Amino acid sequence: MKLPRTTLILILLALGLGGFVYFSEIRGASVREENKEQKQQIFSFREDDVQSLTVKTKKLTLNLERNRESSNPKWLIKSPISGSANDAIVSYLMDLLVKGKSERTLSTPAKDLAEFALDQPQATINITLKNRQSHQLILGKSNFNGSLLYALTDPATKPNGNINVLLVSTDFANAVNRELSEWKQPVDNSQKLPPLIIPKPSPTNSK
Repeated sequence: MKLPRTTLILILLALGLGGFVYFSEIRGASVREENKEQKQQIFSFREDDVQSLTVKTKKLTLNLERNRESSNPKWLIKSPISGSANDAIVSYLMDLLVKGKSERTLSTPAKDLAEFALDQPQATINITLKNRQSHQLILGKSNFNGSLLYALTDPATKPNGNINVLLVSTDFANAVNRELSEWKQPVDNSQKLPPLIIPKPSPTNSK
């Protein structure tokens, strides 16, 4: 039995609409759910759990320690100099470590880490907790469009010889690639200025 042309067109339109709905709604929702699951917290510790940080870049190795004697400042620089750390700068880094998420994870052979510049990283962050547990974040190069960084956390080779490479925010690079002067607590010059002395007007001779 030959279907009328109009009926055949309606059937094709219905099939096309059904396919569109499937790929845009059903399949799209599935892909979005998979992407959502791929975003994982980088670390599970809290900010108050951290006792010390070591930030190593190509220019600088900086050792930071939580101030045990006072809450102001919260952090101290232990080396390469000694002094108060810039709490705003350290808090920015801590916020990324505590709340940061990986956008995606790539299972990569350990021999291929050089492709992500993870064999000679731009920065390494070592974290020591108050319970003496330690963690490490290694930052490699940017991905193809510069929107994310390749990274390793607590790197360990899996039984199949691969290592999990994460894609994380470029904010991590901004947080650690700083001059030593930026890590230091700014000096409040207003407390060092001498009091302003206004000279008294000289008396005028009356005629």
